[in-house]
Amino acid sequence: MRRRMALFGAIVLALSACSAPTPPSGAGAPATARDTAAQDTAAQDTAVLGLGSEPDSLNPVLGYAVDGGSLMFDGLVRRTPDLRLEPALAEALPEVKGEQVTFTLRQGVTFHDGRPLTGADVVYTYEQVLDSANNSPVRGDYAAIEKVESPGPRTVVFHLKHPYAPILQRATLGIVPDKSDLAGNPVGTGPYAFVSWTKGDKITLRANDRYWGRPPAIRNLVLAYTSDDNARATRMAAGEFTATELPPKAVARFREQPGMTVYEVDSADYRGVMFPLEQPVTGDPAIRRALSLAMDREAMVSAILAGAGAPAFGPIAPGTDWHNPAVTGSAAPDRGKAAATLDAAGWKAGADGIRAKDGTPARFTLMYPAGDSLRKELALAVASDAKQVGIDVRLAGLDWDAIDQRMSKDALIMGYGTPYDPDYTNYELFHSSFAGQGYLNPGRYRNAEADRLLEEGRGTTDPAARKKVYDRLQQRLHDDAVWLYLVFLKHTYVVRGDWTGLTPGVEAHEHATGGLLGTVVNWKAAA
Repeated sequence: MRRRMALFGAIVLALSACSAPTPPSGAGAPATARDTAAQDTAAQDTAVLGLGSEPDSLNPVLGYAVDGGSLMFDGLVRRTPDLRLEPALAEALPEVKGEQVTFTLRQGVTFHDGRPLTGADVVYTYEQVLDSANNSPVRGDYAAIEKVESPGPRTVVFHLKHPYAPILQRATLGIVPDKSDLAGNPVGTGPYAFVSWTKGDKITLRANDRYWGRPPAIRNLVLAYTSDDNARATRMAAGEFTATELPPKAVARFREQPGMTVYEVDSADYRGVMFPLEQPVTGDPAIRRALSLAMDREAMVSAILAGAGAPAFGPIAPGTDWHNPAVTGSAAPDRGKAAATLDAAGWKAGADGIRAKDGTPARFTLMYPAGDSLRKELALAVASDAKQVGIDVRLAGLDWDAIDQRMSKDALIMGYGTPYDPDYTNYELFHSSFAGQGYLNPGRYRNAEADRLLEEGRGTTDPAARKKVYDRLQQRLHDDAVWLYLVFLKHTYVVRGDWTGLTPGVEAHEHATGGLLGTVVNWKAAA
C-alpha cells in the first residue's frame, strides 16, 4: 500500500516538562548520580517512536488505523498479538449468524473530552464511513453493512446485506463521537489522547486519564516521522528515538550496542512488482511468468533482507491459516525455463541481448519510492535478474506524488499483506470493480473467476468452505501471474533501554501505528 511520506526536518523531541530519551553513554559531560536518576525518570515518562510513514489523516472514518493499530481510538473489538479477537468497547464478542449482529457496549467508557460513549457514537462512525460524500478510502471494506442502529444507549445492531464472515474482524474500526467534526482534532476513547500534529514532523500524545482499561505507564508519547531509512537509523544512533522501525540490513549496527535490543517480528507483509496489465509488455502473461522464473529470491532474502524474511509466491503468507501450499515455486532462479517461456510466446533475443516481439522490445520501467532503501535494493535485483533472460527493466526512484501519476503505465515495487481475514486487501486489490482506483487494483486486473471467488469468499461463513474458495483464488492469481511476488518480510525494530510489555505478534503490512511499537501502551521500564 502507498505509504505517503513527507521529508523530515529538524524535530523538536522534548515535550513541555519532559525530556527526550537518555543519550548514549559517553555523550556530553559525565552524569552525576542525581542527573542519571532524573534522566531515567524522564525516559520512563516520555517515549519517542521513530516511524517511516506518516498518515494522511488521524480519523478512522477516513482510513486511519482501521485494523486496530491506533493508540487514540478503540473499536468494538481488538486484536491480541496472537491475532485473537477480544472485546474492547463491546462487553463481549457477539454471535455471528445470519444477517444481524448485536453488540452490547461496555459501561462507563468516556471519550477524551469527557463525553460518555453510547450506541449513537457507533452508529455515527459507521454511517460516516458508508456515506459516499465522505469518500472514505475504506468504504468498500464495509459494503456488506446495510445499516447500523442503536435501539438503546448500550445496544448496537448491525444489519447486513448478506452473511459476511469477516464482520467481527471489521469491528476493530475506531469509534468517534456522534456529530464530531471529521476535519477537527481527533477525539477517541483510546489509551492516549491527541495533543498536537506538526505535519511532516511529529504527533504528540498524552496518556488518557479517563481510560476505561489499564492506563499506560509512559505518560507522554511522540510519533516522529522520518521517511528516509538512513536518516532514521542515524537519529536512533544519536539517541533521539526510544524505538524505531528499520529495514533488516540497517539494524545490524545496533545488534551489539549496549542498551539496544533488536527485534525480528514475523509478518504477512510482502514486497512484489505490481504490473500495469494494459501495457503491451507487462500485459503479456509470458513476460510476467518468465520474470517470476528468473528471480533469485534466495539471494534477495540472504543479501537484501539479511535473512529476515522468506521467498514469496502469492499474497497470503505461509504459516497463516489461509495460505494455499500449492501456490509455491523455487527460491532459486530457473532461467532456462524462463527463456523457453519467452521463446514460446514469440519474444526473441536481438543482437543486444534484449528480446522483442513484433517490433516491441521487452522493456518497461519499474518505479520505487526513492526514500525506501529496501524497495530500491529489490528493484535493482529485479532489473539484474530480468536482464539475464533478455528483459530490460529501467528503474525510476520517485516520490509518491510522481508515482501516483504513472501507475497505469509503469510497474511499481509495492507492499501489501495481512495475517487477518483473506477478504482483507485481496478484495480491493483484485476485484475488477476497483480497477484503477489509486492503490486499489492499480494494475487493472479483470478476471470473472477471480471476481466470483472474491464475492463467494465474503459471503461464505463456514471456515472449511471459505478455505477452499481462497485456495482457488490464490491459484487463479498465480496462474495469471498478476503480480511478481518477491519476499515476505520480518519486521525489524530497534528499542533503546530495558522494557517489559513488548509483545511481538504476526504483523500486517500497515504496522506503523500497530505492530510491536503499538504495544507501547503496555511498556514499563524494567526494574
